[in-house]
Amino acid sequence: MNLLDPLIQGILLGGLYALFAAGLSLMFGVMRIVNLAYGDFAVLAAYGTLIVVNAALISPLAALLIVAPAMAVLGYILQRTILQRTLGLSPLPSLLVTFGLSIIIQNLLLMFGSADQKRLSLGGVDTASITLPFDIRVGVFPLFIFLLAIVILSILSWVTAKTQYGRLVRAVSDDPATVDLQGVNPKQIYALATAIAFGLVAIAGLAAGVQTSFNPTSGSMLLIFAFEAVIIGGLGSLWGTLGGAMILGVAQTVGAAFAPAQQILAGHLVFLLFLAFLPNGLTRRKVRA
Repeated sequence: MNLLDPLIQGILLGGLYALFAAGLSLMFGVMRIVNLAYGDFAVLAAYGTLIVVNAALISPLAALLIVAPAMAVLGYILQRTILQRTLGLSPLPSLLVTFGLSIIIQNLLLMFGSADQKRLSLGGVDTASITLPFDIRVGVFPLFIFLLAIVILSILSWVTAKTQYGRLVRAVSDDPATVDLQGVNPKQIYALATAIAFGLVAIAGLAAGVQTSFNPTSGSMLLIFAFEAVIIGGLGSLWGTLGGAMILGVAQTVGAAFAPAQQILAGHLVFLLFLAFLPNGLTRRKVRA
């Protein structure tokens, strides 16, 4: 069996998972929040893109210029009004609140939409492909998403490492009380980080809406993939998240090559192996209590 093709397809699939996981990893790295509604916000962004496309008769990429800023503003408002109140020594309040947001979003989408499968289309780009050596065909859009994930992670890494805001993010993540004493408002740093994460989830929602179909309950599975990628890569590590996403994607596509019906299960099994033998992920970073 030629495993080169599923290996390449899995790496490209990892680009999509990395887009989802980047915002989740950012929120955890800055605020230690595990956002259980993250996948549902991606689905919400996909539905928002679909509404803008149908109303304005524009392409999904053009609609993203409206949806992504709107999601960023939504994230900023949610952080300042709801999520900020859940921060503390215990992770339980944020888990309960984001779980509640997940249920609310799913029911609102079912109430104002339907349970039917939806899909975003980019025309010929959806099915366009290029041929590599050994007669391996690679989709143009998955390749674009993989490269986009690398670009976004590179920008995020540069911002956190080289800019004043990035230094504040690292400082707030390590010791918010001391940063507050220096005259910097940690709440503002948290809100901006959440806005960035929600802008990223809008991009991920569009990418998933083009590559696969979606419905109001699709967010739960998207959250699982993003969470597994973050755990495999190492909590709070952006480049580790990319590595974890590619490992998850390869596990699924290679697993599908042997047993097509067990594609998702193969990814879950690899995730469990990491939990058992490498619980701190690829970067082996221990999480601060």
